[in-house]
Amino acid sequence: MVLTFRPEGIYCPAGDFYIDPWRPVDRALITHGHADHARPGHRRYLATDIAGPVMRHRLGEIELESIRYGETRSIGGARVSFHPAGHIPGSAQIRVELGGEVWVVSGDYKTTPDALSTPFESVRCHSFITECTFGLPVFEWPTEAKAARQVNAWWAANAAEGIFSLLGAYSLGKAQRVMSLLDPEIAPILTHGAVENTNAILRAQGFDLPATTHATQGLKPKDYPGAMVIAPPGALGSDWARRFRPGATGFASGWMRMRGVRRRRSVDRGFVVSDHADWKGLNEAIKATGAENIYATHGYTEIFARWLTSEGYNAEALKTEFTGEGVGAEDSE
Repeated sequence: MVLTFRPEGIYCPAGDFYIDPWRPVDRALITHGHADHARPGHRRYLATDIAGPVMRHRLGEIELESIRYGETRSIGGARVSFHPAGHIPGSAQIRVELGGEVWVVSGDYKTTPDALSTPFESVRCHSFITECTFGLPVFEWPTEAKAARQVNAWWAANAAEGIFSLLGAYSLGKAQRVMSLLDPEIAPILTHGAVENTNAILRAQGFDLPATTHATQGLKPKDYPGAMVIAPPGALGSDWARRFRPGATGFASGWMRMRGVRRRRSVDRGFVVSDHADWKGLNEAIKATGAENIYATHGYTEIFARWLTSEGYNAEALKTEFTGEGVGAEDSE
């Protein structure tokens, strides 16, 4: 097989490397910088040139080699290339070819374009290892324009009443995507340190983000009436967030499509904004690969694999340590 599955992760024997391994290995090819895919402890890393800066920020001093989208490398007996996944800036699908047989590891992906990520590109292959975080028909995403209208209407209504809008969004990817939807004419945009640090890295790479102010402990909230405050979900209930009163809370996630999740999150408003493919996107992406063999990871794996089998694919659920956009996750995304 081109790729096999070991306790450390997805392994390529011909190239002696792993893809997004969850245990320390000698050589790791990384699809993107989220914590469940880019873990510390590996001796050597390979990732896209766009993903590299934030990986260094999150992982510290690592031996990291970069690769451009579409560039082909020979590693041992395998030919490897990285292709846009549309998930977050720098995210990639990893194509591995050996003796004319092609496998693709999707990492996390989103098939609809946004203002920041390089748009998803379909890659033809024989075997496709796909995420299925939102692998149920109930998951259907609104357009970017509709999501923007919903967020801005909520913010504007709050600002008109002198209320802060505190929005939970993962610090890498989701926060910046939400920022790309905002109308900065409504009021100032304040950010938690984890978000602002990521903003600085992406701005240095040339990404166009609206102006933000880092909400340090010394910041006086009264000087920023009606501000939008963007923070990791776990910070919404912290002392840091309690300064912004009166305030309304929101959460941006694909899980907001399900009734009851917003209530469990104890937020006032949920916005359906996800950096993963919805049900339609998953099915369209898989069909476009032309693959006969599908391996489903992190999400509704058993259900999704059964569905794919009923559609004529040779499908199997894989047990991995990827978490995707988990209901209870704080900032693995």
